[in-house]
Amino acid sequence: MTTTNDIKHSDTTLQQYYFRTLMCFATGGTLAAMMDWKDINWTYIAAIVFLLAYAYGSFVFSRNQEPKQQQKVQRWFTYADAAIIGVILNLINFSLLPSILFFAMVQFNALLNGGLRRWLEDNTALACGVGLSLLIHKPQLIFNSNFEISAVSLIGILTYFLAYAAYMHQRFHRLKLNNAKLINEQKWHKIRAYKLSRYLAPAVWQAVNQGRDETLQAERKKITVFFSDIKDFSQLSEEMEAEALTELLNQYLTEMTKIVTHFGGTIDKFMGDAVMVLFGDSASKGVKDDCLRCVQMAIAMKKRMKSLQQEWWNQGIKKPLQIRMGINTGYCTVGTFGTSSHLDYTVLGTHVNLASRLESAADPDEILISHETWSLVKDSVLCRDKGDITVKGFSAPVKVYQVAGLRKDLGRNQTYFEDRAEGFSMYLDLDKVKNYDKDRVITALKKAAEKLDDKVIV
Repeated sequence: MTTTNDIKHSDTTLQQYYFRTLMCFATGGTLAAMMDWKDINWTYIAAIVFLLAYAYGSFVFSRNQEPKQQQKVQRWFTYADAAIIGVILNLINFSLLPSILFFAMVQFNALLNGGLRRWLEDNTALACGVGLSLLIHKPQLIFNSNFEISAVSLIGILTYFLAYAAYMHQRFHRLKLNNAKLINEQKWHKIRAYKLSRYLAPAVWQAVNQGRDETLQAERKKITVFFSDIKDFSQLSEEMEAEALTELLNQYLTEMTKIVTHFGGTIDKFMGDAVMVLFGDSASKGVKDDCLRCVQMAIAMKKRMKSLQQEWWNQGIKKPLQIRMGINTGYCTVGTFGTSSHLDYTVLGTHVNLASRLESAADPDEILISHETWSLVKDSVLCRDKGDITVKGFSAPVKVYQVAGLRKDLGRNQTYFEDRAEGFSMYLDLDKVKNYDKDRVITALKKAAEKLDDKVIV
């Protein structure tokens, strides 16, 4: 099958053949102009025939070579070209103007196509050609030139340079077009890469993009796994129009993703309204730090959901969306799983299943964590012991804890208040209350407290 590289090598071979033919005609014409036809110089005749045969034979020989060999063959032919010009300089007795023109041709070709190294090699071949030709012809060393010889060589060399100039103009134009095409392809490649990166976890995308696929091989790690979902989302999907539901879900997932990114988690997957996040699978700062960041993320998600509930209420969604969250820490198998045609980067193990079961067992707006997770965060996070619960898939009861909040945010420094009872729901985030709303909030709280107090008295 013919490839693009094969076509390029074939084009190069044909172009070099054209320029070699022009060189042979220029040198052959100069030899013909020097001959006295009353006394034919058979050395010149033989040289002219050789030049014509050499031009055609080099093309046929190069064309029949494999593409990988053509470049090497063409390089040797350029050495032969320089050597032949050396022989011709000797045969024309170093006639001044033709010698200068042919010598300039060698320098031009060498510097244009190969730089300093090629220039040294071609001039060495030129010197070898001059030296070998001394064995068959002794030059008269008369450095003058008649008009006919100079005119023929000048026409031949000018034709060569003009053809080369046209060829280089064509190449530069093609190079300019290819460069513009390459820039456009790079732009589209970046756009496609950006779009693709949104479908992969950052750790996976970086590994694939940097050629470090081997780092994604399955291995055992102690990681923290987080699960969350929206309570009664299936029922909500039946009540809302598909467009409105899609917009609401995308807004929710966008906000949760921002929080995950802020705390350095890796989103393993979205499962409808459910979110699975990993901490410690990549760029881990230690199991305890990973676990603490995961719990902090869950608390931040819970607070953000309260703000979203108010936004959705204003949009006409009367039933508040509430999320349940479960967190567990333990050794899991992390890596790529699947077939050669489809791979998935995920985490497997009983600790993953336990995190999912904790999320299912949690009440709305509740964060449940396992004993392993609690033991790592208890110094920084205040938790309530909820005792043992029976979890599907586990024979023994599992001890769980409810996350109340970060210790630094409670007590005198507490800025977040939340409580719920039958007929009562309170959510207060002091960090988000503006100064100009402070009095209105205090008035509302006092009025509610007075009404409640009056009802108790009655």
